[in-house]
Amino acid sequence: MQWLLAFHVISIVMWFAGLFYLPRLFVYHSMTQDELGTARFKIMEKKLYIMTTTGLFLTVLFGFLLLREKPMLIFASWFQLKLFLVLTLLIYHFYCGHLIKVFRENNNHHSHIFYRWLNEYPTIILIIVVILAFVKP
Repeated sequence: MQWLLAFHVISIVMWFAGLFYLPRLFVYHSMTQDELGTARFKIMEKKLYIMTTTGLFLTVLFGFLLLREKPMLIFASWFQLKLFLVLTLLIYHFYCGHLIKVFRENNNHHSHIFYRWLNEYPTIILIIVVILAFVKP
């Protein structure tokens, strides 16, 4: 069980590294005017999204394996809230994937300010999820 928990946490770190940095790349990408810079950001975003998606799937896999060890957790209200917040992060993650496509097709219509605000969401959710997982209110 401790090994599963360790790999779950490692996967979360991997996933969140991308969730924190990808919108930051969008900030800089949206401010870039030159073709070479735009091409560079497209490559960086694509590669980071692959790593981030790998972290997402490993997080979910190890999370399910942990839940299989303690299936009664599903009935705890703190755990249900945690799962709901993780679901919103999944939506956020795939929205970032959509934004990569928007940038790839040169169809971005958002300013760097939009992406700066978007960048805050995973931080807020991480704080709440960590409190729920450790404090179990």
